[in-house]
Amino acid sequence: MIYKPNFFIITGGPGVGKTTLLEVLAKQGFPYVPEVARKIIREQVSQNGDALPWANIPAYTHLMLSRSVESFEQHQKQESVLFFDRGIPDTLAYAHLTHQPILPELRHTVQAFRYNTQVFILPPWSEIYKTDSERRQSYQEAIETYDIMFATYQQLGYTPIIVPKGTPEERAEFVINILKKHTPDRPR
Repeated sequence: MIYKPNFFIITGGPGVGKTTLLEVLAKQGFPYVPEVARKIIREQVSQNGDALPWANIPAYTHLMLSRSVESFEQHQKQESVLFFDRGIPDTLAYAHLTHQPILPELRHTVQAFRYNTQVFILPPWSEIYKTDSERRQSYQEAIETYDIMFATYQQLGYTPIIVPKGTPEERAEFVINILKKHTPDRPR
């Protein structure tokens, strides 16, 4: 098992402001690793591939898992706080959401690569939710995704911390204050 207590996940359903929050944190000196799912979708669309959430769900899930592991491994030497726009356990939650069989490789991987036990999760927020060419889920699906994400992280021994709705700056302040409680020195 590889445990990186300085790796923090920011997760939630689609369209809840994760990337915006991460961009605000980055402006304050906290680096982050972008989400792999959107990159996969862009690549598959440009290559006329079918590993897409609306085409070949198992192939898409496999790519999500392998790319998430790659991004974790690429940053292993990082010693300061590093945020991830979604983590490896999101793939397990996605498999549950899409009613896929949970393969032994996936079960093993979510236990083998561990982030800080505190996971920041953003709740559904209808006022900011919108679809686009890569986000096709309905708002109801966004709610279901959140519920499954929350339960999956809890089942894996993580502590989900709900990031309250607010401006991106308020949300960033909330996250930083949580970090300060657990890392008294400036958490960088």
